[in-house]
Amino acid sequence: MVESDFAKTLQGYSLTTAEILYRMPDHQSLLQTFVWQDFDIHPRFPKLRSFLDFWEANLDGPLYKVTVNHQQLVSPAEVRMLDGQYHIN
Repeated sequence: MVESDFAKTLQGYSLTTAEILYRMPDHQSLLQTFVWQDFDIHPRFPKLRSFLDFWEANLDGPLYKVTVNHQQLVSPAEVRMLDGQYHIN
């Protein structure tokens, strides 16, 4: 079953965006940018680290700089479970 993004945020995941600057394989003096975005766990970022490990092992463009931003959209303290159901009309 596919886990919803909301359920992931309740488990501590946050929306993570990484701007990856890398050198062009054929022209090392030129930099190219790549934007990666996924739900990941702050501060270790296991998904991002896995992606960067894959990049270094399989792609020719060497990494130059990685800038990471994350935003905790919903924290468990902000969600309150209510007991009851209300119907309007």
